[in-house]
Amino acid sequence: MSGPSKTLMEKLYGKQYQVDTADIAPVLHQYAEPLPDLDTPAFAALFDRYADARVILLGEASHGSSEFYRARAAITRRLIEQHGFNIVAVEADWPDAGHVDQYVRGLAHSAWKRHIFSRFPTWMWRNSEVKAFAQWLHGHNRLLPTDHRVEFRGLDVYSLRNSIHEVLAYLDRVDPHLAHDARRRYGCLTPWQDDPALYGHFVERGGVMPCEQPVIQQLNVMLAEQLSGLVRNDEAFFNATQNARVIIAAEQYYRAIYRGSTASWNLRDRHMFDTLRALLEHRGPHAKAVVWAHNSHIGNAGATEMGWKGQFTIGQLCRSAFGHDAVLIGMATDRGQVAAADDWDGDMQIKEIRPSRSDSWEHQFRLAGVPASLSDWRDPQRKALRHVLSTALLERAIGVIYRPESERLSHYFEAVLAEQFDALLWFEQTQPVTALPLPKQQHLEPEDETYPFGV
Repeated sequence: MSGPSKTLMEKLYGKQYQVDTADIAPVLHQYAEPLPDLDTPAFAALFDRYADARVILLGEASHGSSEFYRARAAITRRLIEQHGFNIVAVEADWPDAGHVDQYVRGLAHSAWKRHIFSRFPTWMWRNSEVKAFAQWLHGHNRLLPTDHRVEFRGLDVYSLRNSIHEVLAYLDRVDPHLAHDARRRYGCLTPWQDDPALYGHFVERGGVMPCEQPVIQQLNVMLAEQLSGLVRNDEAFFNATQNARVIIAAEQYYRAIYRGSTASWNLRDRHMFDTLRALLEHRGPHAKAVVWAHNSHIGNAGATEMGWKGQFTIGQLCRSAFGHDAVLIGMATDRGQVAAADDWDGDMQIKEIRPSRSDSWEHQFRLAGVPASLSDWRDPQRKALRHVLSTALLERAIGVIYRPESERLSHYFEAVLAEQFDALLWFEQTQPVTALPLPKQQHLEPEDETYPFGV
């Protein structure tokens, strides 16, 4: 156990805490709730216990495992149908997710014929599992009044080019004069929009003046125009202002990556949290959201090696902001196959997942002997379960890149599970997502660089 993890344990549980790893698997077996088939109502009904929450964050241990996507979809359907959840917010770009949102709310005839989610990693959202959920949500929403329909929104920060396009297209429609001024302000960034990482390099290392002030000014002008009654405060305005916020965050992000991974990671997760909070406020007092993102984002970073290095997460911020009204649910697997690449911007491959290390949480769940389970330690009565989870073991994270040959260095980090999540879904063996093909004979847009994280 590292120094930071030991310090955390002493702070949380006192100097007398002691967890014998030999005790973990038997207790996990005792409390593990076997999962019914993912496609049955009995599976989703297990999550009724969280229905009173305002935000439920559903994680995944990889961006390419079918069971994680199918489980999130089934849980989310139940929360929408039975418990009034009305926002699905995902670790995806705002403009691309916006096309899906238009489709599921009946404002567009289709989403998947559009050239969305076309940049690496295409399979992360352009897959049959997400498409099936979107089709279900489209059908569900058709039966609801327009203002009661469930939203599908993107939280991420990378869409510099597309967000600039969306803001300008909106202003062209409502006020050509404002559009002219916006083009001038965004003109600072547009030379770099095909390679925004290069912008960050030249600002941080080459003495180029940053574009921070013009893009902030543009958002402020739009908000002032709305406050003065010159622009309608409608859905189109909300979408445009959120794109303007993405541009601000992206400008900051591409500079931050040259100041270190902690600064850029924190800026990204702060943006995702701020976007989620804006969605809740926009929806009104009855807003309830389900968040889909990687475990590395939805877990409490303060209980992990990431947090001990100064990083925070959207899950940690939600827990701080919403308290018991935020539920953090992780997912994990031992082995199987996953859709992933060898390197950034590489081709998707179907890769074999190595069985988990003996010093990992995944290994303990495998030893528990329940192939698919829900372990819930949010209930204060489950003190024995919380106790055995209150030590630091390794946890595996596979993003869009999987390098089994360097797995310990590339994919494992220390975590105290009891404090990282409220519950965990376990699938001992998993299969890859089914990627959807890109439209043929369409020019790919230049890539907004998302390296180095891949999660």
